[in-house]
Amino acid sequence: MCNNKIYPLSTLFLVLFFSSLSSTGQIVLQDKNFHVDTKVFSKTDSGSLKLDIYYSGKIKETRPTVLFIFGGGFVMGRRDSKLFDQYFNTLIAHQYKVVSVDYRLGLKGKKFPSPFNTANLKAAIDTATADVFDATAYLIRNAKDLGIDTAMIILSGSSAGAITALHADYNKRNSTALSTKLPGNFQYKGVISFAGAILSYHGAPKYAIPPAPTMLFHGTADKLVPYNKVRLLNRGFFGSRYLAKTFKKNGYPYYFQYVQNMGHEIAGSPMVENLPDILWFIDNYIIKHKRYFMEVDFKDADKKPTFNIPPSLIKR
Repeated sequence: MCNNKIYPLSTLFLVLFFSSLSSTGQIVLQDKNFHVDTKVFSKTDSGSLKLDIYYSGKIKETRPTVLFIFGGGFVMGRRDSKLFDQYFNTLIAHQYKVVSVDYRLGLKGKKFPSPFNTANLKAAIDTATADVFDATAYLIRNAKDLGIDTAMIILSGSSAGAITALHADYNKRNSTALSTKLPGNFQYKGVISFAGAILSYHGAPKYAIPPAPTMLFHGTADKLVPYNKVRLLNRGFFGSRYLAKTFKKNGYPYYFQYVQNMGHEIAGSPMVENLPDILWFIDNYIIKHKRYFMEVDFKDADKKPTFNIPPSLIKR
């Protein structure tokens, strides 16, 4: 296994659980012309899955759409958490629709994975990805009534949601069995990932066709979702640093901001602190089709990590 240390997902659950206690509440729309409609897009054994469509003006007005996937270690989380308030309102104000989706929480009540047993994690990621594909298929089928530009659907996610977003584009570009839920000629237009990674059982991630332009944010000291990689034989969890190297090597346009000495805070902070960068990325990489290759080495000397892991939880 590589020397990039990562703590077990049980730790991730505890940290996210306690941090979520201070972030209760729902998204508040900041303009009287902003609206939200809720739809059921799938019915499963565990209940109905819903999505919220945030927009300005009339819903049938066709707009580029950011499909957002919340985080929470595949055990918890809400599609309408106040954590996403500024992100969603900013996108709506700039004439994008935001679709925030439910997905089945595949690790809830399950044994947490370890580096030697990732079966539950893989199943949880596949389940979440399948649900995102169902949500996407629903948007495509109802594009006219919902005002969705199906050629401009951008994936975005935080933590477990970022993992799912990266996996959704990865599966679609590689035409996996999961991706057959979507039309063959459909592709996502971009990916915006806040502290994500790809779990591969087939060595380093490879794309059969070039991935969507991808924006990656990650803290260099993230011990919850790997910044670089964690690998055991042919299986590995490949984080933003590794993916950026892959994109650069293969000539895939990407934007990678790595935040020195920060941990899993970067799963959320860019949705407040980097909104101009995100809008710039969408405008240049996705709308204007610029083939930029950017890496931003960022450090705030006055900022300290807030995701502190109690020593008793650390496995040495």
